[in-house]
Amino acid sequence: MPRGTGEVSEPMFYVLTALLDGPLHGHAIMKVVGELSGRRVNPSVGTLYGLLERLSDRGLIVVDREETVAGRNRRYFRLAEEGRAVLEAEALRMQRAAALVIDRPATA
Repeated sequence: MPRGTGEVSEPMFYVLTALLDGPLHGHAIMKVVGELSGRRVNPSVGTLYGLLERLSDRGLIVVDREETVAGRNRRYFRLAEEGRAVLEAEALRMQRAAALVIDRPATA
């Protein structure tokens, strides 16, 4: 998979995709991103929170809620409407790009 477009990088794409089914906290996002990408994308904690900050700054995700579990704060993020639109546009772009290869007639 290419690294992405100016809209979203590959790791950002997987983070946004992880949030399609509802809010998740950081550790859960890391787990889902790894699963969705077949372990191709495994951001470190620092990298993940940098991605979350950039996505939040762009209005693609928002903080849904915060809670304390075993004395540690958990911040849950959810996909914003703009994030869903960007994610869908990127998925369509990738689908069209893949079709150039998959739908190409075989040559002898």
